[in-house]
Amino acid sequence: MTYSSAVAYLYRLQKHGIKLGLATMTALMARLGMPQTRYRTLHIAGTNGKGSTAAMAAALLQVAGYRVGLYTSPHLVEFRERICVNGEMIAESQVAQLTEQLQTLCQPDLSPTFFEYTTAMAFQHFADSGVDVAVLEVGLGGRFDATNVVTPMACAVTTISLDHQEYLGTTLSSIAFEKAGIIKPGVPVVLGRLEDDAWRTIEQVARERQAPVFRLNEDFRTEGEGPQQFSYRGLGMQYDGLICALEGRHQLDNAACALALLGAAAPQGIAVTAEAVRAGLRAVNWAGRLEVVDRRPTILLDGAHNPAAATALADYLMHSDRSHPSRPVVLVLGMMRDKDHRGFVEPLTGLVDEVVLTQADLPRSATAQELRASLEGLLPHPHVVPSLSDAMALARQLAMSGRSGVCHGIAHARGRVQGMVPWLWAFAASGLTWQGSRRGCGCAWLVG
Repeated sequence: MTYSSAVAYLYRLQKHGIKLGLATMTALMARLGMPQTRYRTLHIAGTNGKGSTAAMAAALLQVAGYRVGLYTSPHLVEFRERICVNGEMIAESQVAQLTEQLQTLCQPDLSPTFFEYTTAMAFQHFADSGVDVAVLEVGLGGRFDATNVVTPMACAVTTISLDHQEYLGTTLSSIAFEKAGIIKPGVPVVLGRLEDDAWRTIEQVARERQAPVFRLNEDFRTEGEGPQQFSYRGLGMQYDGLICALEGRHQLDNAACALALLGAAAPQGIAVTAEAVRAGLRAVNWAGRLEVVDRRPTILLDGAHNPAAATALADYLMHSDRSHPSRPVVLVLGMMRDKDHRGFVEPLTGLVDEVVLTQADLPRSATAQELRASLEGLLPHPHVVPSLSDAMALARQLAMSGRSGVCHGIAHARGRVQGMVPWLWAFAASGLTWQGSRRGCGCAWLVG
């Protein structure tokens, strides 16, 4: 089996959709020989922030001298992004070999989903690579997520907001219950910024499982206005003058959760020095999270795909020195059909001058016309351009003509955008394709 045929096989499994439950994953792990038990793990759930928190925790551990596996989703351009060891993506040959191995093990009675296959591949690769610690980002929810076959040293729930309601429920409490499903008996849990309903639900689950709870702004906290200079206090650690490479004030919460997670794991033998903390935060890279990918023009990518994440984007635009281009701003928007279009756009409307509606290159994507209908009354005179390449060309033309400019697409995109013009801002959100590269969830670009 070649790499391309392996990836094609895995992608074909996506047609079966999402299947929540642990029966298949448990059986598959048994057939593999329980690879997830051969190293220590950290497990991170949350509506937003879990990927950034995972990236920070992995960076700190790696600088501290550990061999670290990092499992995240979705990928943006390259499937192999999902599975990394010490920052290196899994090799193409290993993807092919593991796909073939899993196919054999699954026959004739197991039918794993795309995510179950990918998770099993990650767990086996980490075992084969001899990692000391694997940092695992939950895919969806927590209780029935494929990653939830591990017993971690510590776990975290970063945030709770409305998203994926068709699977997780329609209230913060119901969503919190699903994410609290990663809490194991006696295993400490770190909690980020949560509404009271979500907090009460998770606290109850933790109490029933006798799991110690550490909550942001009670048991640990940061001090400072942004990640370029802040302090941390909590769980036996105290650091001043920290600098994080990731942009946005919301990253303070994620940095705090990452540090608290390592503090909660300290009784299990995890030791991270002050030097490693400082160097790891400076070195962390999480593509597509307020990521500046070019300066000529300025291109900013961010993986926002729900109203809470859009609010964080808006906060960044209002408070960042780099968020005030001399030209107006154009929003290029493409979103999945099942996302909250109006809720996402509302926090951004006062910050953009023109909007170009387009379509992400994914089956679940809303058409540009559907977006226009769902956003009627909220966006006065949007441009409707079905082709993403044409939409970006229009945004460039608007920016260069001295008119407004910004592009937003919805997908958890962490890719690269090339060939833009001066003052292009890019936000990632939900399923855009750029120059033939598939993004798994959401992407937004701002041109100004």
